[in-house]
Amino acid sequence: MDMPGSGTVFMSQVLKFIAPVFIGDTITAEAEVLEVHATKPVTKLKMTITRQTGGTVLEGEAWCYTFAPED
Repeated sequence: MDMPGSGTVFMSQVLKFIAPVFIGDTITAEAEVLEVHATKPVTKLKMTITRQTGGTVLEGEAWCYTFAPED
């Protein structure tokens, strides 16, 4: 709901699980905006999740739709 804005929903996502996550691991998720559609409220995101050691455990891309806020 918060990325890239309130009311955002995932339309599709492709995830690649690179390594396992174990109990006790601390993971960090990051999202980078790759594209913003010129005529629609649609955004393409690159997602990366890493563990505390710096190793990547997940990579992926997602298309998101952001609903316009109601007045």
